Amino acid sequence: MGQNEKNPIYNANRMKLGVFASNGKGTTMTLVPEAHRADWKKSLEACVVADRAGFEALVPYARWKGYVDGKPDHPSATVLEPYAWAAGIAQATEHACVFSTSHIPTIHPIFAAKQGATIDHISGGRFALNVVGGWNKPELEMFGAPMKEHELRYDQVEEWLTIVQRLWSERDEFDHEGQFYKINGGLSSPKPIQQHVPIMNAGGSDKGRHFAAKNADLCFLIIRSENEDEIRAQVDDYRNLAHTEYGRDVQIWMHSYVVQRETAQEADAYLNRYVVEMGDHECVDAWVEKQAANTKLMSHEALEQMRFRFAAGAGGFPLVGTAEMIVNRLSMLSRAGIAGILLSWVDYAEGLERWNRSVMPMLEQAGLREPFRGAASGA
Repeated sequence: MGQNEKNPIYNANRMKLGVFASNGKGTTMTLVPEAHRADWKKSLEACVVADRAGFEALVPYARWKGYVDGKPDHPSATVLEPYAWAAGIAQATEHACVFSTSHIPTIHPIFAAKQGATIDHISGGRFALNVVGGWNKPELEMFGAPMKEHELRYDQVEEWLTIVQRLWSERDEFDHEGQFYKINGGLSSPKPIQQHVPIMNAGGSDKGRHFAAKNADLCFLIIRSENEDEIRAQVDDYRNLAHTEYGRDVQIWMHSYVVQRETAQEADAYLNRYVVEMGDHECVDAWVEKQAANTKLMSHEALEQMRFRFAAGAGGFPLVGTAEMIVNRLSMLSRAGIAGILLSWVDYAEGLERWNRSVMPMLEQAGLREPFRGAASGA
């Protein structure tokens, strides 16, 4: 694996940090007036603040249609396109790794390769790609790309990624005829600056985990527990799969929503305010309906818990409380083997200000991160 020293996701920090989903409304389902919305200026400001604080990753999500049928103006429907977004963010930042998120059925590998290489040049070698095989059925159907059977999705992703990586590395034209793509005289220039562009994937099924273990540098994990031993077992299982089956070392990343206040009581009260009192229940209902195949056997209690965590932050791991409580949780996750965490807030500007003022120094004191001295230092 060619690790570009310019790309901070390979640095020595024990807990790497990323900003997630600032190109849309974020991960919350809420109607509070301060909630983040898809706005270029706000997204840019959040990413620049994170970049200057030493965050390692800036990761967008992709969406083509909102959750609520018949409401095209619902906030969930408005998302800045990830490749174009990444190009703009790359130009405005100096340190962080800038990702695009790519729904494989919606983009041809030749076009993706050209865009990715271009963004790598704009960023000076800080691009990475989050690949996604499936997505919400109505969104894919807009492209005339109906949802494939689960087993076929990762077959397509693997073929797609193979073509992209050949276009990034091979100097001569090549032909390719596979199950999903036919390439005649494939070629793309410029090549990326990085010898190896980092790949992220969130494979959760058995086939998905094997794909990520074989192909991804950052395996994105949905944490199923808040118990350290159980999280460690989940992480070790993934890392052992990559090492034993494919001879690879991978980083395990995850997502958390953050509610930081001066006291635990204030944090809990705000969480209740934006999830329960002013939650976007219509959107949560629409999301649950689209997950019917996965939820019909759930108990009422389990379903309500899932609804709450989805509204709070897309099912992410909760970082709720004081700065000290949050650092203790991050220390636990680091001990369990988590290498990096993507963060989201109700209000990114306010959340990042709190985080950088109080959590970041504590992470340094805890030995989870080195003080950031600017992009030139690589720290």
